[in-house]
Amino acid sequence: MDAENSFDEKTMIDNNLSNRYIDLDPNGYFIIKVDLEENKIILEHFLNNINDDGYALDPETNEPIKCDSQNKRVSNEVFKGISAKQLGIMITEERNDLITRFDHALYLGRELQKAEECLYKKLPYIQD
Repeated sequence: MDAENSFDEKTMIDNNLSNRYIDLDPNGYFIIKVDLEENKIILEHFLNNINDDGYALDPETNEPIKCDSQNKRVSNEVFKGISAKQLGIMITEERNDLITRFDHALYLGRELQKAEECLYKKLPYIQD
């Protein structure tokens, strides 16, 4: 198999995996941003309530939270660092109560690596 076919297959598999159903972490979720001016990765943690259908609910309205830019929630915690490793250590050693699921930890590690690469290559970062 050549590199192009291998990359296409990886992309297809990754896209399918990104669209599968996942159980949300009951202790919350993270939004990752790359601040190229400050030269930092910013990791914001948000608390959530999860309904019986597995949807995160806004604590003020008790309505499902939509994934759009109109949602202006206040984060529970904010972490800033210059590497995926630094942020991972901050979370696991300083606030290890924020992640309760292995799949959430694996996802966060992948996304922090992506964010670090974008930071150092000065590229826009888009969270999966």
